[in-house]
Amino acid sequence: MTALIAGAASTTFGKHDDLSARELFRDAAEAAIGLVSLTAVDIDAVYVGNFMGALTDDQGHMGALMADYLGIPDVPTATVESACASSGTAVSRAVDAIDAGQADVVLVGGVEMMYATGIAVITDALANAADNEYENEAGLTFPGIYALMAREYMNTYDVSEEDLAQVAVKNRRNGVSNPISQFQEEVTIEEVLEARPIAPPLGLFDCCPITDGASALIVVSPEFAANHGLSPDVRIAGRGQAGDTLALQDREDMGRTRAAERAAERAYTAAGIVPEDIDVCEVHDCFTIAELLAVESLGLCERGEGATLTTTGETAKEGRIPVNTSGGLIAKGHPVGATGVAQLVEIVKQLEGRHPNQVPDSAIGVTHNVGGSGASAVVHVLEVAG
Repeated sequence: MTALIAGAASTTFGKHDDLSARELFRDAAEAAIGLVSLTAVDIDAVYVGNFMGALTDDQGHMGALMADYLGIPDVPTATVESACASSGTAVSRAVDAIDAGQADVVLVGGVEMMYATGIAVITDALANAADNEYENEAGLTFPGIYALMAREYMNTYDVSEEDLAQVAVKNRRNGVSNPISQFQEEVTIEEVLEARPIAPPLGLFDCCPITDGASALIVVSPEFAANHGLSPDVRIAGRGQAGDTLALQDREDMGRTRAAERAAERAYTAAGIVPEDIDVCEVHDCFTIAELLAVESLGLCERGEGATLTTTGETAKEGRIPVNTSGGLIAKGHPVGATGVAQLVEIVKQLEGRHPNQVPDSAIGVTHNVGGSGASAVVHVLEVAG
């Protein structure tokens, strides 16, 4: 694998009711381009992750729209949709283009506008990532789906609501130092446990917020970098993608995300690493239970030990394997189409030594991006470029 990340940037996450999706994406893209000695006309292709624009804004064809708005309407474009894993999947498509020799410079990013249409519309739009016939029509929303996953996991491994709350406390603490984070205030265990219930055992602080945001990467080939005097610090060393049944009911184990397990195995094999080599991770903590499932899927601990990994401080920013130093989706926010790329942006900052919650001597980082309740998953391994 040969792709290098020459520029990486995200907008602030939260409420952007003064901007449109195209303006928000432009801000992230221009910030990423500004980190490189390039201009928009150097870009060979544009890949944009977006999940719900056609549902909430009556705006599909996002790839073409964003390229047009950046002043490069003649380049190949694609809009990539894989629910919450949309832009993580878009990164893999960008690497495909570079590996195939079809492009030397790819702008890959994601954008989502979730505030303007209101919670009812957003809830309905998000439900499109589930099985409509067997889940939505039965009255399930995503908090309900993840609550079922949490119940299964908690009953199997004797995990408590307080154990789940530790994830929210850690990630909200990390979000305080991240300038792009939607929430920059800490919460206590008591506040998490006493918060308004959403879908028991999940309460308000166990759930990520709706978010507006955009993120972008400039991915280049080594040949282009060498010929243009670029020295990117980070390369995409491995990637893996896998799937599972769309409906939760069709899985053998609701307390396990097999797609993420398989995606991690493929990414590690491609990168030539094992879990013990990883220095820092950004995982898809759309709900607190999701982070426990994520660290197990990535092989950072044995099944059933995800809660212990958190409660003993091993996933804290000072711990053995820091997880979600950005604040994760719970604190940083979850603009679903942008989340996968936003995770890579955070790892790039870690490997470049410029993260607000810097993990010393980080050389290998991993991102874990999940679509829906785990029907799709993408894992990327990033390394300091040698």
